[in-house]
Amino acid sequence: MNVLAPVKSIMTTKLLTVNPKDKLMMVKEIFDTNNIHHVPVVRYKEIVGLISKVDFMHFIRGFNSNAEDRFVNEARLRAYNAEDIMTKNLATVAPEDRINVAIEIFKENLFHALPVVEDNELVGIVTTLDVIRKLAEDQVTAAEILAANKDYK
Repeated sequence: MNVLAPVKSIMTTKLLTVNPKDKLMMVKEIFDTNNIHHVPVVRYKEIVGLISKVDFMHFIRGFNSNAEDRFVNEARLRAYNAEDIMTKNLATVAPEDRINVAIEIFKENLFHALPVVEDNELVGIVTTLDVIRKLAEDQVTAAEILAANKDYK
């Protein structure tokens, strides 16, 4: 993988977002019906927060063991808004920032997702999974390794 390539080359651009006043029931539906781990919270097109699946699961505390727990959980999901549990003051990257910049932020801050912002507008998201996918995609074959080693001897 070329870590000097721009973040836009690996970022996800088809985002499912919520606004700060959306109920957490909507966030639950997004997590339940899509294979994603982060939901950006936007006001118009400006990123104001992010809800990770881990933060969401922490909020619902895994209550589902009986009908009463499910009822309480659903009431909480209808009562609280996205802004109540979102992470604020996010680190962001620009589409033209290099992939190694995102990797350094992931490494130093233990984040797993970075909003990609251009002109104060959310244009994508880059995650640790995007980096891993790109690494797997660009995997070097054994034959290429042997050929490269032969040239250096």
